[in-house]
Amino acid sequence: MPIASAYTGYGFSFPRSSRRSLLKQSDEPIETMFDAADRKFMKKALSLAEKGLGMASPNPSVGCVIVNAGRIVGQGRHEYARVDHAEVHALRQAGELARGATAYVTLEPCCHHGRTPPCVHRVIEAGIRRVVVGRTDPNPAVSGRGIEILRSAGIQVDAGLMKEEAGRIIEPFACRITSGLPLVISKVGMSLDGKIGTARNADPSISSPEGKEFGHSLRLRTDALLVGVGTVLADNPLLTYRGKLPKARPLLRVILDPMLQTPPASRVFENPSPVLVFCRDAAPGACRQQLEDRGAEVVSVPGSEDELDLVAVLAELGKRDVLGLLVEGGSRIHWAFLSRGLVDVFYFIIAPLVLGGNDAVPSVGGRGYDSAAEALKFRIRKSFHVGPDIVLEAYPSCSRSIISPWLSSDTVPSGVPDPVTSSDPK
Repeated sequence: MPIASAYTGYGFSFPRSSRRSLLKQSDEPIETMFDAADRKFMKKALSLAEKGLGMASPNPSVGCVIVNAGRIVGQGRHEYARVDHAEVHALRQAGELARGATAYVTLEPCCHHGRTPPCVHRVIEAGIRRVVVGRTDPNPAVSGRGIEILRSAGIQVDAGLMKEEAGRIIEPFACRITSGLPLVISKVGMSLDGKIGTARNADPSISSPEGKEFGHSLRLRTDALLVGVGTVLADNPLLTYRGKLPKARPLLRVILDPMLQTPPASRVFENPSPVLVFCRDAAPGACRQQLEDRGAEVVSVPGSEDELDLVAVLAELGKRDVLGLLVEGGSRIHWAFLSRGLVDVFYFIIAPLVLGGNDAVPSVGGRGYDSAAEALKFRIRKSFHVGPDIVLEAYPSCSRSIISPWLSSDTVPSGVPDPVTSSDPK
């Protein structure tokens, strides 16, 4: 299926041209606008937001610090269970010292009623003199309106400081709120020659302990983990989050199983975290009942005997407020998502070993492309070591991410522009 048409038919339409429509960014940071102190305090706000990853979904993770006379007098981050937003926590801690102070916040303060009243009113009432924003809120209910309200109240607002770093933190939220679909993050642990197992053993231990720990950091940042039934049959995995940091929202385990071949005795049912199995309408009713008896939720979507309609799967996950989906394979599943242009970022965890073998299992299977010219192109945004392994953070040309390296400085995905950069109110 052509990448541009992969989303059609479900109320989603994201051809490449519209994803990167030429919209002028108006909050591009002007380097002279911010000084070293601004960067120092925004880094602190970003570190607070980082600590909230895994604790804020389905809301974005946000950090805020209040600075008066060069000193931090209040700080806070958002956690979904604590209800209040980062700005409210920081302002409450600052008290009267917030008057005349500067607020550094990683995401534009909200201006709409949700579970809480708008944060912009709290900022205005506290007497904040200046607000420095890392990233404009991609939520259409906000999207610059919060900044406009603050400026109308006479508050100086400077936006776009460390915008890239702020965008990384809200990457899944931005994708879900603008498209209705989760950010799709694929991950594979493989050898130097691109294999994930030999012909005799689909070995899940190719990655080092550090590589596996990095994989769990991705599970921390996402709401759902997806594999195909082939992985369940071959590896009998737990599919759980076992990282060191706390995760508030249970990881949704998703299995693509067209004909419901998942054994009811699979280890995936040993953990109380929810299991969602997608199948065809024609799947055997007796198998459906067995899986439901084990606690799984079984949902039918269009598809053939071998594969399911992946956009229908993503649409269902989007309805369930899944912000980020981690696709862990296997080989055919990776091809299915890539060939349809449904991957937003791919993490290749490469171990320093060679498996070889004509029949070894490749990291990406399926039919494959007929030529390099028609193959899906990637840009490597970052590479780094985790123990002996090296990780490539690769963005395909079809990515909907707000930090995709395929986006030029004057374009944004999903047609969502960020507003003006600075104002010294009149």
